Amino acid sequence: MAEATETAGPTLEQILAWTGHKLDELTGAHVGRVEGAYVDAESGAAEWLLARMGRFGHHCLVPARDAVAAVGHVWVPYGRDQIRRAPKIEPGTPLTAAREAELLAHYGIGDEAGRAGEIAGRDAESVTARPAA
Repeated sequence: MAEATETAGPTLEQILAWTGHKLDELTGAHVGRVEGAYVDAESGAAEWLLARMGRFGHHCLVPARDAVAAVGHVWVPYGRDQIRRAPKIEPGTPLTAAREAELLAHYGIGDEAGRAGEIAGRDAESVTARPAA
């Protein structure tokens, strides 16, 4: 019997292939465009989508684990207003554990769930995620 492998979401290669795709909420409302990815600073696993809100808008991060894509679109299970109100980020800036915890709380990802549980034991000022190279 083959051993089952658990996937935590799309791979870095998949997310980087989504660069330029429209970012939509699950109902189909357009939110922004995917411009890259942020990865775990230790493992290199993809954790966040870097998105631009509008043509001249700000950048924010959206959890990547539940994102799905097809035909030039990426859908995420978060509402348009929630994504647009996410804390802004300057592209290229690494995330500390404290900053990442703030983002996770914004998206309603609890202290013990998924990514929040993974970074819970790290020092608040340690870098937990960085832009994908």
